[in-house]
Amino acid sequence: MNWLVLIASGCMESVWAIALGKSEGFILAGPTIVVVVALVLSLLGLSFAVQTLPAGTAYAVWLGIGAALAVIYGMATGSG
Repeated sequence: MNWLVLIASGCMESVWAIALGKSEGFILAGPTIVVVVALVLSLLGLSFAVQTLPAGTAYAVWLGIGAALAVIYGMATGSG
C-alpha cells in the first residue's frame, strides 16, 4: 500500500512541476491551484510512505518518478 501511495505522490510531483511552468509566475489561477493541490498531495503521500519505508529510498523513488515523468512530458509536448 505504501509503495502505491509513493508512486501516486511521485506522479503528483511531476504534475505540480509541470503546472508550475504553466502558471506564469503564479499569475494564472488555474495552473496555480493545480500547483498547490498537487504539491500538498505529493508531500502528504511522501510523508505517509516514509512511515514504513526507509526515508532515503522513498525520497529517491518519489523524486525519480517526478523527474522522469516531467521530462517525458516535456519531450512529448516539446515544452521545456
